[in-house]
Amino acid sequence: MIFDELTPARLIEELQPDVLVKGGDWPVEHIIGADVVLRKGGRVLSLPLKKGPFASHPYSTTGLVERIVGQVRDQLPAGSGAPALDDAGTPLTRSLREHVETIERLALDSLPAIQQTADLITAALKAGNKLLLCGNGGSAADAQHIAAEFAGRFERERRPYPAIALTTDTSKLTAIGNDYGFEQLFARQVEGLAMPQDVLVALSTSGNSPNVLAAVVAAHRLGCRTIGLTGAKGTRLASLCDLAVVVPSTRTARIQEAHITIGHLWCELADVSLLPP
Repeated sequence: MIFDELTPARLIEELQPDVLVKGGDWPVEHIIGADVVLRKGGRVLSLPLKKGPFASHPYSTTGLVERIVGQVRDQLPAGSGAPALDDAGTPLTRSLREHVETIERLALDSLPAIQQTADLITAALKAGNKLLLCGNGGSAADAQHIAAEFAGRFERERRPYPAIALTTDTSKLTAIGNDYGFEQLFARQVEGLAMPQDVLVALSTSGNSPNVLAAVVAAHRLGCRTIGLTGAKGTRLASLCDLAVVVPSTRTARIQEAHITIGHLWCELADVSLLPP
């Protein structure tokens, strides 16, 4: 069965299967819908992927869809959609055009996901819940940037919203890293700060950062809602979160540029929804 949502969570909830099987060597506790099946006394299995003829393309529905999308884009006539990169241009020109192409493809493919994630954040803030954010490196900086826009202000004068980046307190980060390991940096903070219906925004350009994935698992255990921001190969994070925005690029710089654009859109939409006209 192929579905048109980012995760199968709603479908699993409706079907109530007796057995749930996930490919890709996933830990059972990370599999979306596992709690639903186990609660009903069912079984959840994680099976290894069988490699396809090319090492980078395992036999999976995700791999199949990625290959189809790639083939369709390769066959688009010149001039359709975003402009093609000019290989004869300067590195600066090529990078700027690549940035524009990424944002245009994001606007073409991901507006519903951006709106849904903005609505989730806005509803949580309106109900008095918190926004928690985490990520590594540049994504840590993006988490702090987005939290600052919500806790300070964006473009309109308003009350501060409770937004916390889990990346800023060096004492916490070094204590948790030293005592529990790097993988628990964010999960431990989520366990101490999060309440049911709070929202965790998990940023990872690769979608595979162990400490970010662990934070999402911890948030689910506490009844939080989760949003993933990732890149074109970040299916693991996207599948683990309630909602996700997947940037159509594999270049870290382009993905991060899109992530902060998405963060600004969230702030703008929150101002529109939460403030009087």
